[in-house]
Amino acid sequence: MSAVLQVEGLRKAFGGVQAVADVSFAVDAGELLALIGPNGAGKSTCFNMLNGQLAPDNGVVRLGGRDIVGLSPRAIWRLGVGRTFQITATFSSLSVRENIQMALYSHAGRLRALFARFGAALVPEADALLEQVGMLDQATRPCGVLAYGDLKRVELAMALANQPRLLLMDEPTAGMAPRERVALMELTARLARARGIAVLFTEHDMDVVFGQADRIVVLDRGVLIAGGTPEEVRTNEAVRAVYLGSAH
Repeated sequence: MSAVLQVEGLRKAFGGVQAVADVSFAVDAGELLALIGPNGAGKSTCFNMLNGQLAPDNGVVRLGGRDIVGLSPRAIWRLGVGRTFQITATFSSLSVRENIQMALYSHAGRLRALFARFGAALVPEADALLEQVGMLDQATRPCGVLAYGDLKRVELAMALANQPRLLLMDEPTAGMAPRERVALMELTARLARARGIAVLFTEHDMDVVFGQADRIVVLDRGVLIAGGTPEEVRTNEAVRAVYLGSAH
């Protein structure tokens, strides 16, 4: 496997608070890497630097060997970085298919022409994505009437519309029932491995993390305190002390 994402010496401070301190890791093609830690560990700050929403104070972020520090979120997206959010970001008044068409139009650089008419443009491509996430049978339903778990699947399809090399997933199973959480991440894992997509995700559900991640890295107060396979992290004394506790 080859590293799709390489992070080296990433740092970010807000005033006198060091939110992220000298963090380094890599994610390979087809790999699911979980970034975990207690609240305030620096996970969101780290994600926002990778996505271009925050500029790091120091460090390098390479996508396929290219340094992307300083690029805008849209420029990074166009280079092949998809992202899903803790709170779903779909258009509730549009149909499931139209949400995917919008993402496809944006990827093709045709967003200005979109609102004139959706029509039949890109319908086969949209339906192919919906079929992959198990939502084709609900293509014509407005997103506003969907169950939350189904909205998460639509958002995943939208994130796949730009054919990403890297997928950033911020709390992808938040608000979902336990069975839905596992199903969504199993689906993500299958698609990532089939397409060679590198996946970096944050998650508070440890059953999802230890059941689905290939590797795990752990932050505490901005510092990377551990990394390795799920079993290596589960038995790491520092991780147990600051985050997992004796139950894990």
